[in-house]
Amino acid sequence: MRNGIIASGNWIIDHVKIIDTWPKEGMLANIQSEHLGTGGAPYNVLVDIAKLKSDLPLYAHGIIGSDHDGQYILDDLKANSIDVKHMRRTSDAATSYTDVMTVADTRARTFFHCRGANALLGHDDFMNIETDARIFHLGYLLLLDKLDMHDDEFGVVAARTLDLLTKKGYKTSVDVVSESSDRFRRIVTPCLRHTDYLILNEIEAGETTGFTIRDGKNIDQKNLIKAAEALITGGVRELVVIHFPEGGFAITKNERAFVPSFEVPRDDIKGTAGAGDAFCAGMLFAIHDELPLEDALTFANACARFNLLSPTCTGGAEPLSSVCAYIKQAKQNPPVVRL
Repeated sequence: MRNGIIASGNWIIDHVKIIDTWPKEGMLANIQSEHLGTGGAPYNVLVDIAKLKSDLPLYAHGIIGSDHDGQYILDDLKANSIDVKHMRRTSDAATSYTDVMTVADTRARTFFHCRGANALLGHDDFMNIETDARIFHLGYLLLLDKLDMHDDEFGVVAARTLDLLTKKGYKTSVDVVSESSDRFRRIVTPCLRHTDYLILNEIEAGETTGFTIRDGKNIDQKNLIKAAEALITGGVRELVVIHFPEGGFAITKNERAFVPSFEVPRDDIKGTAGAGDAFCAGMLFAIHDELPLEDALTFANACARFNLLSPTCTGGAEPLSSVCAYIKQAKQNPPVVRL
């Protein structure tokens, strides 16, 4: 019986800098503190799950540079008992990195990203993957140059890769990156029918389907449901999950659920860079553990809450026992969706 989770895609080192203000062009801002952290879907998700200390087998797949940042990633994965035999190093590109500039007062983040070795990840890199993992998580679509390319048969190379992974026996999970572009429908839509679990935020779901889910500051419940239904109708085989700061909404062909997020005092929030990946990690763990839909969303929300307490993407992750204890006594925000 298959057991475990393998993740592939963007392997990134985040160089997080807390600054006193966002300067006008040509002006200066002061760096108050710096943190080195994980970045990218597979890195964040696997480390978050590893920190649950559940003994679930975890596998890493991707390309990193033959440089200091690449070695840091390998050492970090090994320290978290994540299998690295499918990680490839290259001297053709640097390990991908992002300078994350976070304004101290507002926590607003601006990203300066170098795609680096992630741009080399192509379909052929998935041909020889052999693990006993049950779930294969791929992210982020729209930020993987070769996988985002057009494919005459499948529409996009990523869809061909997901089809390959399905034939290898994996349940496929997909996440996308938030960006302002018209590429969502061209790249994401062809992947839907090769995806078992689609986990994305309200902006990404809206860009993919054409429904505006956030109307100003508020969630538009009708459009939220329409977008989720459109993704299921578009081919997602089992589950669509749309998350946002107010909570998480999930839909299958036979069931739907919404669970509000947990209350977090504003002063306790140290960063939001990895909240989406933390939610995704919690959701994948819950799916693998076959939790009921509402329980899965509750667990994912709790993982996201702990993430907010650290300025880095995975620094706030806690063991399973702590997350479960928190859920039992924590207070949720008022529901913004009523089913």
